[in-house]
Amino acid sequence: MNKLFAFVVTCFFLSCSYAQNNPVYEVYAITFARAPGYVHERDMALNPPVKDSTKVVFMTWLLKGNNGKTILVDAGFQRSGKFFAPGFMDYTRPDSSLMLLGVKPEDITDIIITHPHWDHVGGIDLFPNARIWMQREDYRYLVVDMWQKDGKRMGIDSSDVLKIVDLNTRGRVQLVNGDDVEIMPGIRAYIGSKHTYESQYVVVNTATDKVLVASDNSWFYYNLDHLASIALTFDENAYVRNLQRMKTLVKPGLIIPGHDAQVLERFTKVKEGVVRIR
Repeated sequence: MNKLFAFVVTCFFLSCSYAQNNPVYEVYAITFARAPGYVHERDMALNPPVKDSTKVVFMTWLLKGNNGKTILVDAGFQRSGKFFAPGFMDYTRPDSSLMLLGVKPEDITDIIITHPHWDHVGGIDLFPNARIWMQREDYRYLVVDMWQKDGKRMGIDSSDVLKIVDLNTRGRVQLVNGDDVEIMPGIRAYIGSKHTYESQYVVVNTATDKVLVASDNSWFYYNLDHLASIALTFDENAYVRNLQRMKTLVKPGLIIPGHDAQVLERFTKVKEGVVRIR
């Protein structure tokens, strides 16, 4: 019995060590709100080459690791934000939407912010134990340059800026330096799309493949399919170059755009409004 117990304990510690050194994640897209009607190609892209339309959803992405990490990519928004509109359908506060997968707000260990627009950071204060990961240059522009005379403030809620600064003063913000950086084992950050001053997207290791969570670095599948920039960017050419680059980093079918309802149709449904990406 003692030998069997020792064998089981040894296997347990070996499996823990393997998970820490070779972390993989389950990736889920979680819808917490929808916009009414359809968005058409003229609003999806600059100089759209063909006609098309899709429905708009608002999502966060949950990464459940075999290393004890429970990570959110982006934090959604709250009713208290100044951009919240009564027309949003099926709105559920982002922390409550996680309960569909049995995840409590305090379970979130980290939040990777792809960019600081209102619909991606407004829920940042809902997760009391999370460390926040954000590109250093995006943070600097958000808290300093944006508020100067020529700053670009579209999509920014100033109350969210105060939230992020407060979290930083409490030691909970980790600034990421640049491109192709492993910010946590099994997760790499990339920059260059210029949706905000230095927006980022992440490539995540899963048990079978790599998944790229583009967030608004590709608003819709339309942008990926037609290599078409959106209007809301600091650099249209950079946006297109990174759409091209994304396709070299993972299989194109595993690039997840930020607001396309087709994500819910292309992957395995887990709960209503929740799919597993694989």
